[in-house]
Amino acid sequence: MASPPPTSQAPITLKAARDLLGVGPFYSAAELRRAFREAAKRAHPDRDGGDEARFHEVTEAYHRLQATLPGPRGAAPDPFFQPPAPRSPEPTELTLDPIVAMNGGEALHRTGDGRRLRLTLPAGLRSGDTVRVDGRELTVRLVGTPEMLVRGDDVWITATVPPRLLDEGGRIAVDTPVGRRIVWLTKKAGERKLVRLAGQGLPARGRHAQGHLFLRLAAAPAGAADSAARTLLRRFAAAWAA
Repeated sequence: MASPPPTSQAPITLKAARDLLGVGPFYSAAELRRAFREAAKRAHPDRDGGDEARFHEVTEAYHRLQATLPGPRGAAPDPFFQPPAPRSPEPTELTLDPIVAMNGGEALHRTGDGRRLRLTLPAGLRSGDTVRVDGRELTVRLVGTPEMLVRGDDVWITATVPPRLLDEGGRIAVDTPVGRRIVWLTKKAGERKLVRLAGQGLPARGRHAQGHLFLRLAAAPAGAADSAARTLLRRFAAAWAA
């Protein structure tokens, strides 16, 4: 008479699993991992005194106790798996200096994985425009300074002039991002401390109209030989020469 087929082995009990790994009834995930590593080293068949069957029992005991820890579906993270560090979010904005928006030129963009991409941009970009680079679509954001701002299509810069000209008016030479401009300063403009150079702002591009250049006038300190606009022009020239 044939023997009945062997029945499958019953799952290890919690008490037997704790006894096998040497942990008490209350254990943390870290304590369980340490106990498992020590027991697995002793039972590993490649070590002297190790035994393959016992190694499997140790592994089964670990998984039995692991399933009782808090976590999704009662499972704790695998102690041998280290998840990759989260990547930085992919930037979606391209910040530009108003000088690049005015004249066009090169800009750098750093991706989420740390790569630096060099872009060649046309003149006339505005905040809200989009450009594509390396399969990415970036939204342009113009970031000005107190000396140079962009408002819509218009560029505003600060220019220092001798106090006498603010009071009396006269001919002044002002360095701007589009070159030196000779401006006739009226007494009224000197009082308002504002001059508009029509059509000298951001260039027309697509749906954008040609902008204007506004000079905000400030009295030059005694002995001052330079203006904020001239400093901006030197910075622009140095960037192109680099």
